[in-house]
Amino acid sequence: MSSSPLSKKRRVSGSETKTGSHCSSSNSVRTELSHTPANGMAKNGNDAEIDEGLYSRQLYVLGHDAMKRMQSSNVLISGLRGLGVEIAKNIILGGVKSVTLHDQGVAEWKDLSSQFYLREEDLGKNRADVSQTRLAELNSYVPVTSYTGVLTNEYLTKFQVVVLTNSSLDEQISLGDFCHSNGIKLIVADTRGLFGQLFCDFGEEMTVFDTNGEQPLSAMISMITKDSAGVVTCLDEARHGFESGDFVTFTEVQGMAELNGCEPIEIKTLGPYTFSICDTSSFSDYVRGGIVTQVKMPKKVAFKSLSSSMAEPEFLLTDFAKFDRPGQLHMGFQALHAFEKKHSRLPKPWNQSDADELVALAEEVNAAQTGSAKQEQLDQAIIKKLSCMAAGDLAPINAFIGGLAAQEVMKACTGKFMPIMQWLYFDAVECLPEAEDAVLTEEECAPRNCRYDGQIAVFGSKLQELLAKQRYFLVGAGAIGCELLKNFAMMGLASGEGEVIVTDMDTIEKSNLNRQFLFRPWDVTKMKSETAAAAVKLMNPSVRITGHQNRVGPDTEKVYDDDFFESLDGVTNALDNVDARMYMDRRCVYYRKPLLESGTLGTKGNVQVVIPFLTESYSSSQDPPEKSIPICTLKNFPNAIEHTLQWARDEFEGLFKQPVENALQYLTDPKFMERTLKLPGAQPLEVVEAVYKSLVTDYPRSWEDCVAWARNHFQCQYNNNIRQLLHNFPPDQLTSSGAPFWSGPKRCPHPLEFSTNNDLHMDYIMAAANLLAQSYGLPGSTERSVLTKLLQDIKVPEFIPKSGVKIHVSDQELQSANASIDDSRLEELKTLLPSTEATSQYKLCPIEFEKDDDTNFHMDFIVAASNLRAENYDIPPADRHKSKLIAGKIIPAIATTTAAVVGLVCLELLKIVQGHKKLESYKNGFMNLALPFFGFSEPIAAPKHKYYEIDWTLWDRFEVKGIQSSGEEMTLRQFLDYFKNEHKLEITMLSQGVSMLYSFFMPAAKLKERLDLPMTEIVTKVSKKKLGKHVKALVFELCCNDETEEDVEVPYVRYTIR
Repeated sequence: MSSSPLSKKRRVSGSETKTGSHCSSSNSVRTELSHTPANGMAKNGNDAEIDEGLYSRQLYVLGHDAMKRMQSSNVLISGLRGLGVEIAKNIILGGVKSVTLHDQGVAEWKDLSSQFYLREEDLGKNRADVSQTRLAELNSYVPVTSYTGVLTNEYLTKFQVVVLTNSSLDEQISLGDFCHSNGIKLIVADTRGLFGQLFCDFGEEMTVFDTNGEQPLSAMISMITKDSAGVVTCLDEARHGFESGDFVTFTEVQGMAELNGCEPIEIKTLGPYTFSICDTSSFSDYVRGGIVTQVKMPKKVAFKSLSSSMAEPEFLLTDFAKFDRPGQLHMGFQALHAFEKKHSRLPKPWNQSDADELVALAEEVNAAQTGSAKQEQLDQAIIKKLSCMAAGDLAPINAFIGGLAAQEVMKACTGKFMPIMQWLYFDAVECLPEAEDAVLTEEECAPRNCRYDGQIAVFGSKLQELLAKQRYFLVGAGAIGCELLKNFAMMGLASGEGEVIVTDMDTIEKSNLNRQFLFRPWDVTKMKSETAAAAVKLMNPSVRITGHQNRVGPDTEKVYDDDFFESLDGVTNALDNVDARMYMDRRCVYYRKPLLESGTLGTKGNVQVVIPFLTESYSSSQDPPEKSIPICTLKNFPNAIEHTLQWARDEFEGLFKQPVENALQYLTDPKFMERTLKLPGAQPLEVVEAVYKSLVTDYPRSWEDCVAWARNHFQCQYNNNIRQLLHNFPPDQLTSSGAPFWSGPKRCPHPLEFSTNNDLHMDYIMAAANLLAQSYGLPGSTERSVLTKLLQDIKVPEFIPKSGVKIHVSDQELQSANASIDDSRLEELKTLLPSTEATSQYKLCPIEFEKDDDTNFHMDFIVAASNLRAENYDIPPADRHKSKLIAGKIIPAIATTTAAVVGLVCLELLKIVQGHKKLESYKNGFMNLALPFFGFSEPIAAPKHKYYEIDWTLWDRFEVKGIQSSGEEMTLRQFLDYFKNEHKLEITMLSQGVSMLYSFFMPAAKLKERLDLPMTEIVTKVSKKKLGKHVKALVFELCCNDETEEDVEVPYVRYTIR
């Protein structure tokens, strides 16, 4: 379940042989393999085709050009502790040319708190060598080697990008100067406890090809003036969205043709629908039409070297509430390097004398500054905190900084997105205990030679015991789910009596492997939750994880019942759709459990923390609904490829799924006809007509029949219907006001003439005929030559456009037109339909659309159907890759964003486990790595409501015990009286779910019958559903009046029955 509610929208059989033999061993580069390895991924090479099956979701973020540039970059990562392995993981998944891991150190206990590819048996072994075999499995296109020698200048010349983690300041400066003068791009990344640092130097002249990663905007034009700065006015359908300084070009302008295909022109916006361009005074007069499109212009960016940037730093703020923090930490990190150089060790955890010494060193460093780096006054408290946790190593901080650093590597390789200029500092000191007087002691935080030493150094051993006992429910084991599980394992969540329950009903597909890093090619088709749980147990064997395959929702409330939720400490969502998110949010509010919510969309990510009785819930705020395409635009007046793709998706459903489903129901479900005849308006006739077509008139008996059907359907959609439309509205038609009918968003179409020599026409027939054959259980064919022969013999009936055919021009007109219902035709059809006893002769099989299988003809049909319709209307076609994104509603995704977002989620988790009580301790986060932009804010408090003098929020409710002391259940009358007497509230309406149980305007007879019935009996009667044995309580919603007859808003009722 990848994820995406940036707004809150949000959703192959590999061979079983393990490819161990293809994973490069310790010090070799994998070049000798020319064959394709057993896992079905081919090897890398500069001219290699990009594997769209694997990189699909990332390609929608980066694009093909950037991916090709990435595939020619060799990257060195120095330092294979938790941060180094995180960066390596992300860029290996991303698909660079090669990765070399460098480390001269050996694995120690403190590394295990975040280095997920080191195990306890690896202690004492070189970190790069051990990590190499495990990292190499992530992506067989990327050769991964380890190097354990000294980093010399000569060695660095092999690489386009060098990343230093866990390195000394002296090394950073000397290697940094060498890289700067030799055109090697440098990234320095470092984390110390709850603090992180990132520095980028991509040379004195770097070209950024796309600064923000957004799709270029376009708009339709209604007017262009002739002027020294011509003014362009766009159609008032939607705002143009351009900004001054953008560059644009023009197409399809009639009259002022000089603008068509012009070099990009810089614009100045004048209003939401207007902007000015160049001097148009000498151009021809504008007549009509035209489309203006934004052009992405490359931008040159200059970087300073590390040594010169130290004194005159430029900071990227991560948190506007900590405006002066970067400058302070810039001094603090330099002081840490000085401390380490002096003592050959880091300051000891929570040791006061070391902290005092670090402050003194920071004062020295600051005093020596001559440039803008000099601070007026040092924040001693923050420098002391840096000292106290410098020896710490936290998985969530490494995940966040590692995600950012890996995205910077990709920017360095590709010029896609704006790099970090040039320093970024981050801290999460809010994770420390809230109480002012809570001081951690040296004993509590001293190393114990256990795998959590890096975390104990920051938080002490008590938090470790708390983490071990946690019971958490993780919903989803996709990209976010995998990252969460990895962090949980490193942090020791549920490593004692606790448990993590992870549920996901999906199986692993090839396109998941690019970011769901717990899965390997040989796991394709296995269940996500079980595979992820097994992979994480290898990282930390003491973590208790149970995998389920259930979808969360009303259907599984027997499993995830009161007992289940009441035993939890919290819930983390890793979902890919809004409905499931809203459902989990409602459950968490009802059971009063903390919820950690997150999502990504390409380089954008967000984190929301929901705390009982403190914050609002996920559902408290909602995005505006997505714009839907008007029906008439789809049916007759498309003007963009999105319209033809949606039309093609509707065709797919309306040809190969809906009618077959209806026919199948007619044959197997005795109540189908009864239900159909109750449908409103003309629907009964439409449905029955469709069943008749499916089972009688269009019923194919052979491959030849399928081909004939497809050829006739082509004629109908791309020729006859268009000719009918042009018969109703000829190309020169004028509207009642005298304006051309075919103008603005209405593009005048032309019919297509079928030809077996046209590849697109043949693609359409091949896909449509095969899909029809599949839906009727007939064998298909892929023989083009045979198909051509068959097509030559098919007679297509002559079509003559008819008069008197009504075509609706707008959706309003469509709604007001009442279809006349032909009852006699309906009766006739009922007699013509085959008897339902004849089911055995039909092998009907409705087709569910599946975008990621390239052999099933689904995308073949969509691409051909959409591009043929685009050709009808002279809309530029879309290739398969773009069509799949739009028609498949794919959420672009990349590993870097996921890693960074989940790092932030786990920082909030640390606060929840410690029981932080203050709203300002928590942080909701939003980021866009492309810009780069980071924004943090404290969560919004739960809004307060009031009745009488009682304040309440969404976390409050009335608790009513349904079973009275006598053992009898409360009746409706007693329930109403209870509220009148106890709460002075008169209930005017009472409902449970969608069932109305009581209302003041109810017919008297009905009311009389209900008043003395027990509440649960009324519920089962009205909802026509039995209450399951797992149901301990019901939720009632109330409308009430107070004693002054005023309507008051009140909380819901939890009515306990067991």
